[in-house]
Amino acid sequence: MLRPRKKYTVYDLRKLKGKRCLTHIHVKSPDEAAAAEAAGVDLMSCSFDSPESQARLPLLVAAAPNSFLSGATPHGLASQEEAIRVGFKALELGASSVYCSASPFIIEAMAREGIPVVGHIGMVPRHVTWTGYRSIGKTADEARLLYRKMKDLENAGAYAAEIEIVPHNLATWLCSQTTMLLMSLGSGSGCDTQFLFSDDILGDYSERLPRHAKAYRNFVEEHRRLQRERIAAFSEYIADVNEGRFPERCHLTEMDPTVLEEVKHTASSD
Repeated sequence: MLRPRKKYTVYDLRKLKGKRCLTHIHVKSPDEAAAAEAAGVDLMSCSFDSPESQARLPLLVAAAPNSFLSGATPHGLASQEEAIRVGFKALELGASSVYCSASPFIIEAMAREGIPVVGHIGMVPRHVTWTGYRSIGKTADEARLLYRKMKDLENAGAYAAEIEIVPHNLATWLCSQTTMLLMSLGSGSGCDTQFLFSDDILGDYSERLPRHAKAYRNFVEEHRRLQRERIAAFSEYIADVNEGRFPERCHLTEMDPTVLEEVKHTASSD
């Protein structure tokens, strides 16, 4: 089982660059975090962009205490000051680092204060209006732009960057040109981590699976099966109550009949 003997630090991760591709899962619940740690995943990430996800972060950390966990900051950080506050809040709640898809201007402020930051290049879902949902970097101009954006993040102080839906041979080359860890989501196995969402791995949604993902289970069908079982169990309970089959004697306690008669007699005498 490929499992770290101790919780990784950014220092540890940097030393691993170029040595092997780390496994990396985005988790959304304590159960998933605990399962990922038990399975031996190297890295985890989670949302940190709403009050609900912020309240959940300590639960994820408690469920996977030996795992490196990054929290994804809210979209639309309005200032460097806000980014710094959000970043430190994530660290105080147990995150090992923060993910941020904002500009190098924002990321630089957090990095300057010692907050470990993961940036994002390639197809950025929050900025998809500018690119569309597609592979980014197939043309020479786009590849050069990716290189410049990668260097901008590196110079801003990011220790890593998610690289999403980029041609695998380009992503492999880019990874060799930076000191940052590149975290591949749909960009091949030539980067420093291989990243998938738990929803993809578990088959936990009904939409078409993205090309870059692989489902190892079918949780949607399992949820449907469990819902059918819930309905069946509730229906059987209702029928048992209506037809006098529940409760049975084994479900009940009983008072000594002589004591009950004594109580009845006493009550009728009052």
